[in-house]
Amino acid sequence: MSDDKSAAENDSHGGGESTATVLVALGANALIGVLKLVAGLLTGSAAMLAEAAHSVADTVTEGLLLTALRRSEKPADRRHPFGYGKERFFWALIAAVSIFVSGALFAIYEGIRTIIGGEEEQTLIWVAYAVLGASFVLEGISWLQAARQVRSGSAAHDQTALQFLRSTDDPTVKTVFFEDSAALVGLVLALAGVGLHQLTGSGFFDGLASLLIGLLLSGVAYILGRTNKGLLIGQQADRRLVFAVRDRLAARPEVDSVVDLLTMMLGTDRVLLCARLDLDDALGAADVERACVDIDTTLRAEFPELDEIFLEPVPRNDERMRARVLERYGRDIGQPEEA
Repeated sequence: MSDDKSAAENDSHGGGESTATVLVALGANALIGVLKLVAGLLTGSAAMLAEAAHSVADTVTEGLLLTALRRSEKPADRRHPFGYGKERFFWALIAAVSIFVSGALFAIYEGIRTIIGGEEEQTLIWVAYAVLGASFVLEGISWLQAARQVRSGSAAHDQTALQFLRSTDDPTVKTVFFEDSAALVGLVLALAGVGLHQLTGSGFFDGLASLLIGLLLSGVAYILGRTNKGLLIGQQADRRLVFAVRDRLAARPEVDSVVDLLTMMLGTDRVLLCARLDLDDALGAADVERACVDIDTTLRAEFPELDEIFLEPVPRNDERMRARVLERYGRDIGQPEEA
């Protein structure tokens, strides 16, 4: 990866653009939540109340994401020598839980209550349509900001938007994008529920829309929770980075073989690297020290996302070491084929 490309990746994942995306979503959802709540109370629509809960959940989520952005930038200290980058993953996981607890559960409950409860009269139906229209515009503005960041990130990584969303280590942009996408779908469901209730006079459709909104939010919460769980546990860095680093190490004249290569995400655009290398036996102790310093400097210059680098000289024919590598990857890490 070139320095220019790495810089572009840092820009696309950086706190500035992520913060702007979250702030736009926060402002939009706070205003939309108030409008939906008023509309739900005035019209008696379960779908509108479910959408109000949806917006409340989204607003709480954005607040948690802002906390994640701020706390994850704290510098390393004695108690946390690898820094606080994983704070972003933790708060994003809490945000996923918030979506489920404060949004999905209420929407599901309201939907079931309306379906079982029978007919409920809607009043001031025009209020619901007006609020849904205004909400779609505001949510669309927020979604466009999130989509813009997804496009810039995918372009910097030379990936499609879907590939970028699957692999990105920035949970804020992924959370906002999925939230806003679910919000737009939820508005369509609410519109269908309100419209069908008006046409048929049956509250079943209103309740069904609320239930579907709850299930939609449950799906989004699950996807985001699973993503952040993997990052918190200690996920490997992007495979393309791993293989690029392996190839650079293998090309070094001092390195006879790359025996093992361990990576872990420490935060957004922050990777811990541990490389176990079989070095040239002709090197003396001073030569090994100089080689390690030079390798560290070269890797940091070419791969700015490498935050901590540990180099360990080991013999390639050590059976215990080879067994651990084979157990982890299924083959020697030094082979050119992807594991």
